[in-house]
Amino acid sequence: MILESNQSITARGVLKFIIPSLLGIFLFMIPIPFNGQITIPVAIFAKVITTNLELYLPTIAAIIICSSVLFTIYAKIAKPKFLEKNKFLKGLFNVKPIWFWIRIIGMTLVVLTLFELGPEWIFSENTGGLLLNSLLPVLFAVFLFAGLLLPLLLNFGLLEFVGTLLTKIMRPIFNLPGRSSIDCITSWLGDGTIGVLLTSKQYEEGYYTKREAAVIGTTFSAVSITFSLVVLQTVGLEEYFLPYYLTICLAGIVAAIILPRIPPLSRKEDTYCTPPKDKGEVIPNGYSKSQWGLRLAVQKAKSNNIKDIFKEGTQNVLEMWLGVMPVVMAIGTIAVIIAEYTSVFKFLGLPFYPILKLFQVPEALSASQTFVVGFADMFLPSVIAAATIESEMTKFIVAAVSVTQLIYMSEVGGLLIGSKIPVNMKDLLILFIERTLVTLPVIVIVAHILF
Repeated sequence: MILESNQSITARGVLKFIIPSLLGIFLFMIPIPFNGQITIPVAIFAKVITTNLELYLPTIAAIIICSSVLFTIYAKIAKPKFLEKNKFLKGLFNVKPIWFWIRIIGMTLVVLTLFELGPEWIFSENTGGLLLNSLLPVLFAVFLFAGLLLPLLLNFGLLEFVGTLLTKIMRPIFNLPGRSSIDCITSWLGDGTIGVLLTSKQYEEGYYTKREAAVIGTTFSAVSITFSLVVLQTVGLEEYFLPYYLTICLAGIVAAIILPRIPPLSRKEDTYCTPPKDKGEVIPNGYSKSQWGLRLAVQKAKSNNIKDIFKEGTQNVLEMWLGVMPVVMAIGTIAVIIAEYTSVFKFLGLPFYPILKLFQVPEALSASQTFVVGFADMFLPSVIAAATIESEMTKFIVAAVSVTQLIYMSEVGGLLIGSKIPVNMKDLLILFIERTLVTLPVIVIVAHILF
């Protein structure tokens, strides 16, 4: 962004920055009560859609995934001129072979699950049925409203203003731009999927380097307050919610400080996928942080109009529906099938047994078997703990670790793989293990204090 320091700031320019930004803050970041829970307006809109269209959303999701594959095949074979000339459509459908085959797998699994064809282990309520009937409807609704409304956060100067103010906090502690704080707050108060979408869009626009996008996407797209409460309720410890969530925040901050400084995140290149944008981190002489942040924000707001915002919002929705949902269905279903019908995750969890014994955690063997299964789905460890573990302390530890692990393939992990954020499956698996090892001691110490 080019900004002349002698440009005047008009009241109209300030209002164009403030009004949409305040609306974006309200929609994505302000918790409000709804049906006995605390959530954000965008999540409420999504909930209304999923409630009123509950019977139809699995079919709608299946149609979207199948449409993605059909358009991809058409783009690969026919190479129509209108698609080749349109940068957005070409990027959406003319994908690399690996993503083409993942979309094919996603379509196959969604059709088998929808019509309950083939072996039951594919479409049961704990495998394909979990993805199609529980997760994809939520993602459909969240992507719809988040995609359309994200430009309110992205395009009217809020990130420029906040980023300039918080750079001196975010840079020394996390080695990240100040604007990344918005991703974190949005995730914690709203939904981790929105945080991934927000990070991916800023990376594509040149605000984050590869390293910054990878760090933010895997470290700051945290599980929401609402989701955390559901996990705690699953193990029957909702009366401990305040210390539980404070523990999650503490462990998450520790992980956010340590993980970016070790591989694989530390080895990501500090290069951009597009020409970099001015993040407002260098403040010219004669300006305070707030003055320079305001100038950047007003300039950003001036460069946008309603038509462009609607176009970008629509593209966000289509990209998430047609590009990400097939990936989530494919990878998420395979992961939960492995978790449900094999002992792979139980076997992989055995190395955690001596660690838990060392930390004097009751029922250490049962707890160790829940840790790795969280890579498939965040709910699975708490479901297993509720059924197999008696100790309240151990249930607390399992519930907290499952949230701070963060990278689970049925949602955030699948979204990261499907997004433009530069991480692969190997990176996610290593980060999942690292997050477990880093956050576990913090959680165990707090658990020993509480119980």
